[in-house]
Amino acid sequence: MPQIKNSQLAYDFRNSKELETADELVRRLFTLEFQPRKKATQVYIRSVVANVNRHDLDKGSIEARIARWTGAIRALQEQAEKFPRNLRLKVNLKELIDKRKKHLKYLRRWDYKKFEWLLESLNIVYKPPPNEFRWVVRRESLVKLTKKYCDQVTDDKLKEYRMLLAQEHPAFLEEKARTLEFLRDEQRECGMEVTITQEEIDAAKAQLLKIQQEASLKSNETN
Repeated sequence: MPQIKNSQLAYDFRNSKELETADELVRRLFTLEFQPRKKATQVYIRSVVANVNRHDLDKGSIEARIARWTGAIRALQEQAEKFPRNLRLKVNLKELIDKRKKHLKYLRRWDYKKFEWLLESLNIVYKPPPNEFRWVVRRESLVKLTKKYCDQVTDDKLKEYRMLLAQEHPAFLEEKARTLEFLRDEQRECGMEVTITQEEIDAAKAQLLKIQQEASLKSNETN
């Protein structure tokens, strides 16, 4: 709810002809500065309704009702922040929000253009209900929790296995390069066709060197 100017006259006295010629001090007594808060709320709600109503006497159209409830909701929200332990206020606020949501759902179904225009005019964020509704059942909840736990255990095991493979990777590459060299030399001594090239051996050694350099950089950063 925005701040209302206290210099405004209360809504009940705006058309008073006596106040037009009254003294400034007397006129000030009938402004919102000396009126209860509900008078300022009344002025705000009427200003919100005036933005969307069909004519000056419109009070029963769906736009006017939604605008009136919106003004009341914003006024109650401000009070709920000041008095968070007021349960009756929270109940009234919840009932108004549900009532407005029900009428917004109806308007969205039958006149979508007016629904969009009303949301934009009143600055309302509307979240439609889900297409499918399912009751929360203990059995399904336990199944979901069990699946979530099993997935977490699987991820942890895979993470540990990846870390183990990363630790053993340098030794594997070193053994691979040594084995490739041994097989190439054996093929040459036996007079067989050499199927292992020097590029494959160099690639394994280069990969081993890269991993060793990355490991040394990480150790220097940690130190």
